[in-house]
Amino acid sequence: MTERTVAVASRVGLHARPAMLFTQAVAAGGVPVTIAKAGGTPVDASSILFVMSLGIPHGEEVTLAADGPDADRVLDGLVELLATDLDAPEAPGSSTQAAS
Repeated sequence: MTERTVAVASRVGLHARPAMLFTQAVAAGGVPVTIAKAGGTPVDASSILFVMSLGIPHGEEVTLAADGPDADRVLDGLVELLATDLDAPEAPGSSTQAAS
């Protein structure tokens, strides 16, 4: 089991838009991934409902875990994503970025 811990950089935490971008990235990774708050129960990180139910605010650390030959690559990408303010205009999938 490979694990990474990262602080959520999005200003609003993992609410609707950041959670959607995160769960889409998890699904695209092709590896089952879980996400958990410190001391919490891990949940399926590909489920936007499960991710949003964690109520993760800005700055809170989460632990991602995965198994498999691509686990390191997938988790490194997800850590990079969560370390980005996904609500910023230059963030992946923002309307400003899409227009440019």
